Order: sequence, then C-alpha cells, then structure tokens
Amino acid sequence: MAAYATAPRMIVFGAIDFAAAVARIGAFLGYRVTVCDARAVFATDRRFPDAHEVVVQWPHRYLRAEVDAGRIDGRTVVCVLTHDPKFDVPLLALALRQPLAYVGAMGSRRTHDERHKLLREAGLTPEQLDRLASPIGLDLGGRTPEETAVSVAAQIVAARWGGSGRPLSALDGPIHHPG
Repeated sequence: MAAYATAPRMIVFGAIDFAAAVARIGAFLGYRVTVCDARAVFATDRRFPDAHEVVVQWPHRYLRAEVDAGRIDGRTVVCVLTHDPKFDVPLLALALRQPLAYVGAMGSRRTHDERHKLLREAGLTPEQLDRLASPIGLDLGGRTPEETAVSVAAQIVAARWGGSGRPLSALDGPIHHPG
C-alpha cells in the first residue's frame, strides 16, 4: 500500500504582478498555490494561471477560515505582498500565531519598521515577530517580479532545509543539509 502526502500549501496574499511570479515558482516547487486578495478586479484566474485557486476575500478572514477548517499545517508558507496595513496587520497578526513553515511580507524597510510597531501593538511577542521574513526574500539584487520570486523561493527553500543563503563556494562541508 502506498501513502501519499498532500502537497504543501503556499498562500500568496495580494494580487499584484509580483504575486503572479511567486505563484508560478511556488507551483514549480510543488506547492498547492492559492492567491487571495479582497479586490475582485485583480484576483482573477486569468491573471494567475499557475495558481491552483484564486480567492476573493479579505486576507485575514480567508486565513482564519483555513486555520479553523484544519487546512493549514506546519508545511504551509504564507507570502504577504499586499503593501497595505489594513490588510497586512490583521493577516500577519494571525499568521505569526500559527505554526507555519514560513511567513514573509513584502515592503520597504520603513514599511517593515511601521508594520513591526503595529504588530507589537497588536500583542505579538518578540519570538512571534522574529518569525517574520521582512523584507521578504534573500538579497540577490533582483528587480523584476520574476527575479523577486526567485529570491522569495530561495528564502523559503533555505528555511525548509536549514540553509544559510550563502554561496556554496563560501562554505565548507556537505552541500546538502540533513533533512
């Protein structure tokens, strides 16, 4: 008898051009990708052909429903690309309280600092805030949505397997980390 685990989930919040690239690379990496945005005009199947589902819903309400339904687990990754505190803060306050594999949020360093302040005011602990990958991604110097998606994917893979994100040529020892 063979047993098969379901694919891990990637939930991308914010139906922007960067989200399409992140959804594409997430599907490539084997995630079941959901794109969620409260704005129906942007959250369409046509804009996100690589997503397994596109949901029009307030981000924190969608995540709450998924948590309550048991569809979120320790393999789930969340990428917050909304760039708007009215979406980001309640969503991240909920996400960082869950046992997720990865929580990342896009934004400038100024946005990150303001978001941290608001999340502290929302009662998040320093340990919960330390789990937030923000600004999202590794420093690869990328500029385009696709290059940014590679940066985000690299950070997710590094978090999954315990990688440092440093060049292999700068490291000694085995290339692959024990799983």
